[in-house]
Amino acid sequence: MQRDTLDAGKVGLSVTYALMVTATMNWMVRMSSELETNIVAVERILEYSLTPTEADWIVEGKRPPPEWPQQGAVVMKDYSTRYREGLDLVLKDICCNIPPGEKIGIVGRTGAGKSSLTLALFRIIEAAAGTIKMDNETISEIGLHDLRSKITIIPQDPVLFSGSIRMNLDPFDEHPDEALWSALDLSNLKTFVSNQPQGLLTLVVEGGENLSVGQRQLICLARALLRRTQVLVLDEATAAVDLETDSLIQTTIRKEFNNCTVLTIAHRLNTVMDYDRIMVLEQGEVAEFDSPQILLENTESIFYGMAKDAGLV
Repeated sequence: MQRDTLDAGKVGLSVTYALMVTATMNWMVRMSSELETNIVAVERILEYSLTPTEADWIVEGKRPPPEWPQQGAVVMKDYSTRYREGLDLVLKDICCNIPPGEKIGIVGRTGAGKSSLTLALFRIIEAAAGTIKMDNETISEIGLHDLRSKITIIPQDPVLFSGSIRMNLDPFDEHPDEALWSALDLSNLKTFVSNQPQGLLTLVVEGGENLSVGQRQLICLARALLRRTQVLVLDEATAAVDLETDSLIQTTIRKEFNNCTVLTIAHRLNTVMDYDRIMVLEQGEVAEFDSPQILLENTESIFYGMAKDAGLV
């Protein structure tokens, strides 16, 4: 087609098609990008579908008695665990015998395996070897509901849900208001809650953002007081609170859980200095396990070094 034979219509049509090619190219690039994004979503769904599920919630024929554990004895025998298959062990050959009602402080440097021990007790991570028994029941053989409903934990980061104070204290509505007020009284929150216009129905926002850190932790303490299980786990429960709230929590635990087995992962060593025994973890192993008095007598012990760093000796 020669230049002098082009009329206005053909030129206009050529320009229109040229502009359409640009728009089509933009559309193609956008569709390619969306395809890549959608393929990633499919990959994630496939990954989640292949993720191993937790153990059975209830194991018929292996259910412990309703009153279990009555004593609160905890025995670990050659217990080892890892976070995922193929990774290194985070706890290695843990052996200990904790009699009913004993108060155990669990200490160690960062990464020693303290929180992993808590996860193991609740079977959030499963055993790679060995066993954990509570009152002669092997916890790996019973359902997760039967296990977790019988142990109480006060975590470092308080878990509070959007709803009322009552719902956060008693989510399954198992206790009367009198029991809730009693728990709030013991946890030094009764005055605060009673001064609220709605009392127990006072709204708590997600994560307890409308409460102070200390108040959130005291609500978790009140929740533990309601449950009254024979085994109580404190996972650095007072690490983020002020000294006054720390003192309130420690005093209440010593008084109200006097007959319970208490396992405390300690951030502040002074909170466990009067405990029956101290378990010192190092690189996932039990390095020392004795009364604080005996451990402090040995100036070469790990616990003595930690106490010295904290200014306690």
